Amino acid sequence: MCHDIDASLAFYCALGIEIEESPRGADGIRHARARLPDGFQLEFDNEKLARIYHAAWRRGEGRRHSSSRIIIGIALPTRAAVDQRYAELTAAGYASRQCPFDAFWGQRYAIVTDPDGHDVGLMSPLDETRRTWPPVASPDS
Repeated sequence: MCHDIDASLAFYCALGIEIEESPRGADGIRHARARLPDGFQLEFDNEKLARIYHAAWRRGEGRRHSSSRIIIGIALPTRAAVDQRYAELTAAGYASRQCPFDAFWGQRYAIVTDPDGHDVGLMSPLDETRRTWPPVASPDS
C-alpha cells in the first residue's frame, strides 16, 4: 500500500520494472501491477483503495500493527479454500485483519498476520463474473 503511489510507481519504473496502471477514476482509487519473472506479481494500491478492502486499514490499524505496508498474497485453489484456510489459521491463534469476503475485483479474499506481524492475503482465483463497481467496503472482522 502506497502513501504516495506516484512516487512509488516512479521508483519501481526507475528500477526497470514495467508497470501497468488501472484506469484512474474520479473516486481517487489507484491500483497498478507489475508482472515479474517466474509468475510473481507486484501490486500497488493507494491508501484510499486499501481502506475499502482491508478493514484494519479503515480502523486506522494499518501503520500501528504492521511493520510494513506490504500484503503477501497467497493464491488458493477455490473460494471455499479461502474460508477454510482463514478458519484454520485464526483457530490456531493467528490474528485476523480482514475476514473472508467477496471482493469487488472478483476474488474471495481474507487477511491474517504472520508471527512477525506481516499481513498475508488469502485469495481465490479471479472470477470476472463476480466483479462489482463501485466498490463497497469490506466487512469488519
